[in-house]
This record gives sequence, structure tokens and C-alpha cells, in this order.
Amino acid sequence: MRELNPQQQQAVTAGTGAILVLAGPGSGKTRVLTQRIAYLIGNMGVRPYHILAVTFTNKAAREMDERIGDLLGERNRGLTLGTFHSTCGRILRREAQYLPFDQNYVIYDADDQIRVVKQVVKDLNLNDKLYRPHGLHASISNAKNELLLPDDFPVQTYRDEVVKRVYERYQKTLLASNALDFDDMLLWTAYLLDQMPAVRERYARRFEHILVDEFQDTNMAQYTLLKHLASFHRNIFVVGDADQSIYRWRGADYRNVLRFEEDYPDSQVILLEQNYRSTQTILDTAMAVIDQNPTRTPKKLFTERGKGQKITLRELYDDREMASFIVGQIAKDIAAQKNQPGDFAVMYRTNAQSRILEEAFLAAYLPYKLVGAQRFYGRREVKDVIAYLRLVYNPRDEISLMRVINIPRRGIGDKSILTLRTYAQQVNLSSGEVVLQLGNGTGTEHGDALPNRVAATLAGFGRLLSSWHTQKDELSPMGLMDLILGDVEYRTYLEDGTEEGKERWENVMELRRLASEYQERSLEAFLENIALVSDQDTIEAGSNVPTLLTLHAAKGLEFPVVFIVGLNDGTLPHIRSFEDPEAMHEERRLLYVGITRAEDQLYLLHALNRFNYGYMEPADPSRYLDDIPLELVSGASARHSPSTDAIFRPERWNDSAELREVEPKYHPGMNIIHAAWGDGMVLNSKIEDDEEIVDIFFEGVGLKRVVASLAHLEVKS
Repeated sequence: MRELNPQQQQAVTAGTGAILVLAGPGSGKTRVLTQRIAYLIGNMGVRPYHILAVTFTNKAAREMDERIGDLLGERNRGLTLGTFHSTCGRILRREAQYLPFDQNYVIYDADDQIRVVKQVVKDLNLNDKLYRPHGLHASISNAKNELLLPDDFPVQTYRDEVVKRVYERYQKTLLASNALDFDDMLLWTAYLLDQMPAVRERYARRFEHILVDEFQDTNMAQYTLLKHLASFHRNIFVVGDADQSIYRWRGADYRNVLRFEEDYPDSQVILLEQNYRSTQTILDTAMAVIDQNPTRTPKKLFTERGKGQKITLRELYDDREMASFIVGQIAKDIAAQKNQPGDFAVMYRTNAQSRILEEAFLAAYLPYKLVGAQRFYGRREVKDVIAYLRLVYNPRDEISLMRVINIPRRGIGDKSILTLRTYAQQVNLSSGEVVLQLGNGTGTEHGDALPNRVAATLAGFGRLLSSWHTQKDELSPMGLMDLILGDVEYRTYLEDGTEEGKERWENVMELRRLASEYQERSLEAFLENIALVSDQDTIEAGSNVPTLLTLHAAKGLEFPVVFIVGLNDGTLPHIRSFEDPEAMHEERRLLYVGITRAEDQLYLLHALNRFNYGYMEPADPSRYLDDIPLELVSGASARHSPSTDAIFRPERWNDSAELREVEPKYHPGMNIIHAAWGDGMVLNSKIEDDEEIVDIFFEGVGLKRVVASLAHLEVKS
């Protein structure tokens, strides 16, 4: 307790009842949560079995579990700690008798869900150009987050009618496959606790204390779940920060913080304002941005780390010059041994912005890692092996069957698959059940009804499936994987003599390594864990290279040096948010989250021009930059004056040493010749100590930074 500041101590030692901890970024909320659990067990005598702690990522859950273990040792056994989805998963399997699916359900990932929607659109003869599967799925997901089943889906327009029809068929398809999507795990648990009072009371009595991390990211389904589980003891301890709520697009509702205070009028509210991550200048910048949002609880973030250096605000000619500037700055700092490569993060609003950045890193031979790109679990060969395992675990899994029934090729083409699906519907079985019965000899009537060649090829695969299915409980997940890979000769199928084939097999071996960690656990546990992995869970720890990631993916992370790029109106805030005040508030929160990831140094970059449909056009700086006080900024540009009192108004720079009368001779886009390096193009030019410093990209030698007066540059006409 001596290591905690007064606000943290107040939160950890708070009594019983409802407690709302509003934790600013970098304020040690994980420490508070873990110490609170330790305090409940060690000081208040609460048995671990009666404590439930939920968070949003496996990574956060593991970190909390390790810290609690360090504090309590073996005394934390019986504690229920995990993500919302994993906690719901355990409840659903235990209480499956009350639900319309069996306990050996599988979890469909995002790709699987879209495949089901596409099949439904096809089955309903809908125009997939008019009713795009991703848009339909988003509407279904939003309905589930609001706890609306298909019968409850509100219809006000013809599109709503179409969504309702797709939702009904989508849900029937999932249940027929004994499968759930991510939203179902929350929906069905909330439904169970609402409709089954005895079940609700059993869990509500068990969990004397409930602790929740990242409370601002909860949706209505999660909030309802928590209310049900806390309905008996009403001891609920939630930690969050409405200013960091950035997942509205997937159902998160920061207003749950307000609902909490309404539903628990006697709740204690505790602020955590001391930051242990960033310098005061970075915190002041963040507060200047977020203080403009209405209906929020003000927090005065402070740190003992000192003021630190000013933030760097730069205007670059376009996205390419911006990327070159970033790569050059990183290379310079690494060469000067100011930072390690892994200290740097480059953050952006949309995934599309990463392409030009990647090109710049590749051109400079600088390695990097890209978060949220092709996830390991999204690779074709990994999904194949997982589909085999899921099918063995649950033969009713239609999506997995369709994926692997002809991989490697075994003569089961589209026509045979259509015949199988049609016949399975006629006899009221899943396609997998028909195949399994053909293989184990219990489905002779299927063989008689199906065409001979189709029945023979399906029976061949069915015999393999039946063999694996009978051994699934005897073998470890890795043992079962080895059996399947050997039986189907998957390595021969993958390794086609190319480097790509070898890399794909290495990915399969990496999945096998992960399975080896489940030697003492079940196939069910392995499949559930990999289904619920998030992008943040796949971030490699300890890889010493710069990180490229979206601002959404940056939540919960921290880096010594952060570049936030593309800070232009239309990008951040995004153009789709302009007409929606709530969306604009969230865009501001997104920038706040990005700023507060920085520990020591922050770069905010925007472009003078951007490409739009292949044409270069002028771009305005993000309006949010206007809120940053001038005294916090180094290197700002005075090219724009978008509004009164804006940071870019030239008159605000009259007394600043940052503005010099010397005008650059060389401008971005200018073609020049150097005696030794040949033809080049100016990327950037600035005045430092009365000297013009020019960044030039040369065709033969790459990026060079020169002092103009010494370089003897010749401008090409």
C-alpha cells in the first residue's frame, strides 16, 4: 500500500457497495484493480471463489492474473478472472440445458460470420451489391448488442425488413451448426440470466464482489449482464475513463458511466489523476484537446516526471513527405543512440494510411511491425487446421465442413457439396452429421439416397472424421492435430516447392506449438482461446522494431516516442463524422487516446496536400489542433489560418522565436541535381540557425539531409 498514491489507496481500500473509479490514462488502473482484489482476499477475508473480475483482452487478463499471483501466491485459487467473452463462455457451457444449443458449440470468427451472411444473402436471392454482407452483419451485431433477437428487431424501412429476414436466417444457420458468434456469447448469457431467475440468483449469490476493467467500453448487453450478476450483493467496482471511449462503432457506450451513477445513486466516485507514463507537456496537450468535449467529468492530469520537451507539430507537403520525415527522424534518433527501434510508434486513423508508411520503411531498409494486418489466426493454412479441429469437436459446424471437405482435394466438388446440403436439409440433419454417419456405418440410408459417386467420396472423408471424432477425448489438442495433419498429408499439400509453401508450413508448426501449451487442457479450451484472441493479444512482445498501428489498436499501449500522422480535417476527424456531434466527440477522444500513448516525445503531423481520387488537392489541418496552446508546441507551421485564435494564425507567432524571416530557397517537389548523387527531388526544407536544411530523395542513394549553402545544389529547369 505504501507504493500507492492517496487516490489509489482510497480506491483500493474503499468499502463495499458500488464504486466508480474514473482513471485517467497511465494512472495505474491495473495496479488498482489487482491491489483491490488482493485487499478483498487478504484484508476483508473474501474467498477467491466469490470474486469475478472481467476485462476486454486476454492480454489484460493475463497481466492481472500474474500480478495477483505475485501478491497472493496460491491464495488466489478459485478466482474467476477473464474477458467478458471467456466468462460468458464458461457460463453458457455450464448452463447449455436452458439454451437452444449444445455445450460443445463452436465460436465463429469474423470471417466465418461474413461467410454465413453471404450464404444467407444468396439463399434469399438478394442483390449483394444493394445489400452488402458487411453492412448487414453490422446491423445484426448492433441489434445483438442492444439485446434484440430477430423477433424484436424494429422495422421502419424496407431495408430494416431485409435486415430482419437476413438476421432470422443467419441466426437459424448458426444454431443449426451449433455455433455462436462473438455477440451471441453476450446476448445468450444476458438472455439466460434474464429468463431464468434461479440461474441468475445462483450466480448473483456466488459473486459477492464484481470488478470491471475498461468500463467505458461496455455495451448495453455487457452492462445488463453486470447488473444481473451484481443484483444480490450489489458490490460492483468499475474502473474506466469516458474520455477513452473509442469503440462506439462496435456498440461501446460511454454513457454506461452515467447509467452506473443513476442505477447506483449511493456509489462512491474516485478520480485517479496522477499519471505515471507521460511528461506534463504531453498531458497538457491531451487535456487541451479533450476539455472541449461536453458532458464529461473533468480531470486534472498531473505527473511527477517533469515538464519534458515540447511536442513537435509539423506540416509536410503530402503523405509521402510525411512518411519520409518519420523514417528519417527514426533513423537519425537510432543512429544518435537516443532511442531503440522498438521505442517508436506511428499511429493513424485508418488502415489505408499504412501503405505509404510501409513503402517508406521498406525503401529505407528499416524493419517494422504492422498491428492489425493479416493476423496469424487469419492465415489460410491456420484457418484450415482450426477448421479441421472445430469440425472434429462439433460435426454440425457447417462453415468448417465446407472449408475443409475438399482440402486437400479429394474429389468433392461444388456439385457434390450442393447435393449433400440439399439432402441434409431434406432429412433434417446437418451436412456434417450426414458425412459422419456415412463414415461410421450408421447412415446406410444416406448411401442409398445419394448418387453412388457422391456417397463414396463423402464416405471416404466421413471415415476420417469418424476416426478423429472417436479419439478427440483421448488425445491432447496437439496429438489430435498431428493425427489430422498426417492423415490428410497436409504438409505435402502445402509445401509445393516454393518459399511461400515453406512459410505456410512454419505457420502450421507455430499453431502446433501453441497447441502444445494445452497438454493438460481440453480441445474445447484451446478452440475457445484462439477464437477470442484480439489484435492486441497478437502484438509481439519484445520485438525491437518500430510499430505501425491504428489509433484504435493503440488503446492500452505506450511508447517513448509517438508519431500521429494524417491530422487533417476529413481524416481526423473523419469526414463521415462531420454531421454527427456524438461521432465528432468520439473522434476527439480518439486523438486524446493517441496523444496519451506517448511517454517522452510526441509528433503531430499533417499534410498541406493530399490525393483524392488520383488528384492532389489542398488539405486543412485538423480542427482539433487549434485547441493546443502555443506554448506547448515546437515547430508549428503558419501556412494556415483556419479560424480566429487558431494555432496556425500567423499573428500568434509574431513574438515566437520559432518563426524566422529567412525564406527557404528550395521547396517540396522541386527537382535538383547534386554533383555526386545525381538527380533528386526536394521532400522538405526548413530554416535552422539561419541555415536552410533540405531533405532530398535521390534516385540512386535514397534520402539525404543536406545544408543548402554547402551542398551546391542545382535546380533543374
